[in-house]
Amino acid sequence: MSHDDRARRSAVLNAAAKAKSQAKTSAAEQAIRALVKRGEPVTFQAVSREAGVSHAFLYAHPDLRGRIEHLRAQNRPDPAPRQRTETETVVLALTAQIDHLKRQHRQELQGLRAALEQAHGENLDLRRELNRAGYRGKTQPVESPKPDGDATAAC
Repeated sequence: MSHDDRARRSAVLNAAAKAKSQAKTSAAEQAIRALVKRGEPVTFQAVSREAGVSHAFLYAHPDLRGRIEHLRAQNRPDPAPRQRTETETVVLALTAQIDHLKRQHRQELQGLRAALEQAHGENLDLRRELNRAGYRGKTQPVESPKPDGDATAAC
């Protein structure tokens, strides 16, 4: 086989492959139009089945792929709002109640910490006052002021 024969065969094979690809492209385009005309969803599977071409062929051709993806997105209905089951409703209500209790607990805890901090401060002040008054520990009682004679008589 000469070089000219090989070149001629390659040219014939290339032309045949190009013609086959164009025929498949045309068939896919016709399939898309037919699906739209009938009001059927345009998907890769539907176009592939209608045109007799492979999924790979459709994905490999950017123009066909873009049209199919665009039409497929248009045909998708918006998901209908779904009714919650009784269990889901109970779970949501309990979750909301737990969140409310957590917030309430945090607020109460914050208030208790503030009160404890204030009590610690008052305790410190009282200990300092006791030290100034001469109290040195548990063995030495603090001298309390003497009650008036009238006050003790009333008791």
